[in-house]
Amino acid sequence: MTSVGTHGIFCAPSMEYLRTAVDIFVHIDVHLNTVIGMFGPWTYVILFTIIFAETGFVVMPFLPGDSMIFAVGSIAALGTLNIWVVYVLLLAAAILGDSLNYWIGARFGRAMLERTNGRFVKKEHLEKTEAFFAKHGAKTIVLARFMPMVRTIAPFVAGIGRMPYATFILYNVVGGFVWVTLFTWGGYWFGNIPWVRHNFEYVILGIIATSLIPPLWEFTRARLRPVKDSGSITS
Repeated sequence: MTSVGTHGIFCAPSMEYLRTAVDIFVHIDVHLNTVIGMFGPWTYVILFTIIFAETGFVVMPFLPGDSMIFAVGSIAALGTLNIWVVYVLLLAAAILGDSLNYWIGARFGRAMLERTNGRFVKKEHLEKTEAFFAKHGAKTIVLARFMPMVRTIAPFVAGIGRMPYATFILYNVVGGFVWVTLFTWGGYWFGNIPWVRHNFEYVILGIIATSLIPPLWEFTRARLRPVKDSGSITS
């Protein structure tokens, strides 16, 4: 009987999950069409839930954001989805999600970090977000919308840092509006250009790669010039 080590047991499923995640990101338009075919009008609820969860729960930064919204816009241009319903729902999901994340951070953030000891929120992601806040203040809530990982952690950190809610909600609404508008209508107007449609996987990868530029740039700057500690988070 052939024995299988612990590494072998967990390696194969992990690689399979990785391949599945990559496939979803690269061919997200195909998967969306499948979801629409399976769930019909309930697709709107699914899309709302994905964006709400990605922005609302600090443990879910792995969910698709920019690329999915762009793909939704491009599919809506074909008439499969109602662009205005999608736009309003995704905008509401983005704003409500960030608001929930803020309140979770304000009420339970410090206790969660102490009890979990970095199991759910990686220390490096938290430190990167705190450094970004130290430099940009409340504007981070807007800028973070275009930065994977930081987008999900920023409102949580704002809550922990006791940013005034009036300040937070202002930047939350502005950031959510710019983010959802840019990618939804960008997908709607450009996603069905023949070249884009025929090379959609490269466009999605380009969106993902572009969204990684700001955090990589900030990480490089932080490595070259350490950020000084700051007090409470303000504008």
